[in-house]
Amino acid sequence: MLYGWHPVSQALANAGRRFHRLLATENALIRLNEVLPSLPVEPEIVRPGAIDRLLGPDAVHQGLYAEADPLEAPALDAMPDDALLLAFDQITDPHNVGAIVRTAAAFGVTAIVTTARHSPNATGVMAKSASGGLEHVPLVVVRNLAEALIELGERGFTRIGLDSDAGTSLDGVRPRRPAVLVLGAEGKGLRQRTRECCDVLVRIDAVGAIRSLNVSNAAAITLYALTRPA
Repeated sequence: MLYGWHPVSQALANAGRRFHRLLATENALIRLNEVLPSLPVEPEIVRPGAIDRLLGPDAVHQGLYAEADPLEAPALDAMPDDALLLAFDQITDPHNVGAIVRTAAAFGVTAIVTTARHSPNATGVMAKSASGGLEHVPLVVVRNLAEALIELGERGFTRIGLDSDAGTSLDGVRPRRPAVLVLGAEGKGLRQRTRECCDVLVRIDAVGAIRSLNVSNAAAITLYALTRPA
């Protein structure tokens, strides 16, 4: 279930999506036809209230709602040798995940590694927060995160764990590929086993009164540092 301008328009432009239904207000359809002259599904023109009844009055749908099959998840061993990956250690809040997916798309992240359990589904809320990012950054679903990190390490990936108490500052880590940035859940952070599977743990040095950052903000800062020219 997708709603909102960016999630729906980006999904409609993705040849890998299979759609079952598209609802659009008249104004939204005019705007959509300006950027996508050919749509993969016949739209149903509705009034905004019809979409409100499906999503609730608080959802910011901008006149677009779609139902589609989930995107196919690639395998971990299909990741290229120059990949930049993110790995989620039990991050479940769909707003945080969506914000991270959006940032990942902006910084050219190859894929996001997450587990089948203790992870959010690609819901409409997550897709809205990702603002179209789900169409550009695939989710690689693994059974066990530690085993996946070990496998990536054997392939030469540098495994970088983000930890506010780490002994190494982010400033001391140079951009490199292949690499995987490992992010922990809000409050709990990285689990001990996950920490043991990282090559280096890094912290973001904050100078203000508040030293901790939301995980999506921390991901953005770290990705900027890891993708800037060496």
